[in-house]
Amino acid sequence: MARKLTPKQQKFADEYIKSGNAYQAAIEAGYSRNYAKAQSSKLLENVGIKSYIDERMAEIASKRIMDAKEAVELLTRIARGEEKETVISSTPEGVYESQKEADLKTRISAVKEILKRYPGDDKLVKAQIRKAEADADIAEAKARIMNASTDSTEAKVSEYLDKLDDVLGGDSDGN
Repeated sequence: MARKLTPKQQKFADEYIKSGNAYQAAIEAGYSRNYAKAQSSKLLENVGIKSYIDERMAEIASKRIMDAKEAVELLTRIARGEEKETVISSTPEGVYESQKEADLKTRISAVKEILKRYPGDDKLVKAQIRKAEADADIAEAKARIMNASTDSTEAKVSEYLDKLDDVLGGDSDGN
């Protein structure tokens, strides 16, 4: 269980997180200059203060890094035209700032990025899967034919062509 910090220790830790300077943080927290000069590094070694600083830094880091849900939400707002961007225009009368939604090309790109994450009922993906399965079936059939036959190469090729016609649904006579 972490030891409770005094208000001065907590202020020191918060100031240290802001500045990264232990001496200055000690002064800002209310310690004397002499104490800060001699003891600021020792304050950082204090288990309670160190633990508090580590916890706050982890909290700050997790708040600053976008997670997947947040990214998809941003893409969704862009795709819907809800996210605005600032546009600065210059005219002879002066400089103007305005807000505009993303252009159509950007919105379409956002939709594509979202759909990459949720392929769902994509006809292209289904067609690619069917093709891959058919290619695998043909390769297996070729391997079985080549391994099963002990005849000469010419006989193997002939048998292979006959079996290939059977797999493809035709016959070698052109019927």
